[in-house]
Amino acid sequence: MNKIFTTAAVTAALITVSLSGCDNNGNTPAPIEGKEVRISARVAANTTDFAFDFFKNLQSTQPAGDNIFVSPLSLHIALGMLLNGAEGETARQIQQTLKLEGLTQAELNQAYQALMEGLPQADPSVKLALANSVWYRNTFQVEKDFLNVLKQSFKAEVSAENFDSPAAKDRINQWASDNTNGKIKKVIDEIRPEHVMFLLNALYFKGDWKYQFDPKQTMDAPFTLANGGTKNVKMMSLKENYRVARTEKYTAAQLPYSTGQFNLTLLMPNEGATVNDLIAGFTAEEWTKLQSSLLQESKVLVGLPKFTLEYEVNLNKTLQKMGMDRVFTAQAELDKISKAEQLAVSFIKQNTYLGVDEKGTEAAAVTTIGIEVTSAPPSYIFDRPFVFIISEKSSDTILFMGRIMNP
Repeated sequence: MNKIFTTAAVTAALITVSLSGCDNNGNTPAPIEGKEVRISARVAANTTDFAFDFFKNLQSTQPAGDNIFVSPLSLHIALGMLLNGAEGETARQIQQTLKLEGLTQAELNQAYQALMEGLPQADPSVKLALANSVWYRNTFQVEKDFLNVLKQSFKAEVSAENFDSPAAKDRINQWASDNTNGKIKKVIDEIRPEHVMFLLNALYFKGDWKYQFDPKQTMDAPFTLANGGTKNVKMMSLKENYRVARTEKYTAAQLPYSTGQFNLTLLMPNEGATVNDLIAGFTAEEWTKLQSSLLQESKVLVGLPKFTLEYEVNLNKTLQKMGMDRVFTAQAELDKISKAEQLAVSFIKQNTYLGVDEKGTEAAAVTTIGIEVTSAPPSYIFDRPFVFIISEKSSDTILFMGRIMNP
């Protein structure tokens, strides 16, 4: 089922938000008004650019036949928290990866705060929850300014824990479960001695289709796999007014949730092309162009597999391909998190869940950033008896030799 699953991942992971208003032509007697989510046009365009660039680079690091489901938004917010602790070249690389060069930290934090506050209120009929948290070793000295900005702009919960206790890992995993309606129960397998901090973002989405599928119409149907084989799936189908488009490269259909402020856009490559080719060539510009092609509704029959998917991926390699490599090394500049220790990011990973059925869609993501104390530079402290030699290099002449037993 790779083709449809991956296609769904392209769009469900983006969780398309219509910022221009909502569709009030639903079947409910009193349509519910959505609320616009207001962020600057530049930030909105650049975060969309990041989403497609991230997905394209992620695909190139994953096995060609595997399903993929990620949340660019969750990753963007988590990296935004990390950015507040970075300086110098490390900060520049993170900002460049996020496609937000030229913006001040204050402007970025204002945008993150607007998303944190606005997205959950965008459509009262859709449940969307965003949460952030900071967990740090209780013996680790954290800069107060860093914690304060995460509390204010990212609404982050902050907790100092005894990382040597197994209970710390359990509390972090419980937080992830609590903030994803139990869909993602574990994000931390172990806390190593060098780990001093974890930054977490959780995103939960649950929306009912504006036009729900009839379970009686769900039938076994063949699904063509990427290798040309077929397998039977539970195929939902509904004839309704949808926004659809056909291009030279793909077919698209947009399925609205509730008022239509949130949508699922499905993209399927035309015969002879692959999903991987489609993703590799799809850009933010193509996405914008597609939106203008999806303005008119048509009565069409839409078929969509009913499925669930759980996914976990380490994003270090993907982000390094996108130009964010310094933060993973001993040269990372994270002094705004702590001036007392030399820090680096040990891992950035994402756990996701996706469920699609006749009623709607349930999706969740947790992005976890692990921060560790790096190994100190090699030490050469001669605090025991040692040999003492003075020589001239060009002639290789030894001038003095000695043994220092008691200086």
